[in-house]
Amino acid sequence: MITENPLFRPLELPSGVILKNRIAKSAMSDSLGDGTGHPTRAQNWLYRQWAEGGVAVSIIGEVQGHPGYAEKPGNLVLDAAADLDRFRALAREGSVNGSSLWLQLGHAGALAYAPTSTPKGPSALDLSGLTCAALTVDEIHDIPKRFAKTAELAKWAGFGGVQIHAAHGFLLSQFLSPLFNKRRDEYGGSIANRMRLLLETVDAVRAVVGPEFVVAIKLNATDQLEGGLSQDDALAVVAALDKSSIDLIDISGG
Repeated sequence: MITENPLFRPLELPSGVILKNRIAKSAMSDSLGDGTGHPTRAQNWLYRQWAEGGVAVSIIGEVQGHPGYAEKPGNLVLDAAADLDRFRALAREGSVNGSSLWLQLGHAGALAYAPTSTPKGPSALDLSGLTCAALTVDEIHDIPKRFAKTAELAKWAGFGGVQIHAAHGFLLSQFLSPLFNKRRDEYGGSIANRMRLLLETVDAVRAVVGPEFVVAIKLNATDQLEGGLSQDDALAVVAALDKSSIDLIDISGG
């Protein structure tokens, strides 16, 4: 008797969105943008190929809401200055064959590309190969608004969802990690404080996109570094996210 492969069963998310199967192309920093933050024909073609290949969802890595905190040249930047028609074309190409295309919302923080930005993270650092200033409280309060605006633009442009990037040492991951986050205010210290910005960002994004749009998250299970985010802390973050409006958690590490 032939049994159905569970990979090909539809998956209904809490938002009510139904993915046609359980196969996803995870976010990668493809760096195929044109240098002004906009998609290119090569990027449109690439995501159409994955969609035609049958994936339920593809995720585009490191789409920035602030041009001053890009991870590298070639990242997409979706803000008020962006040409939405060019993003709409990408959304259409990546959504053929019943597939869905999501944007991974990023902010490199302390790891921002130094030649085009001034890296800032939870705390000031002066290490070999890594120097950054500390974000002010006002700058921290602006971050959820930035993520929310990019998510709103993504919805307007026709993308199927967004993934908040809180892994791999980028800004929200930096706040979660004791190695980056040495703050002594409400955003530092205990894991409850270190996850505060992430939860505020989730709430801000959900508030602007509504209940029927996918909001996912990428989270480290561990930083894989001594003194970094631990598995116990990651489980505490997952428990908090389970009480939020998040649709899906992509577990990664390092």
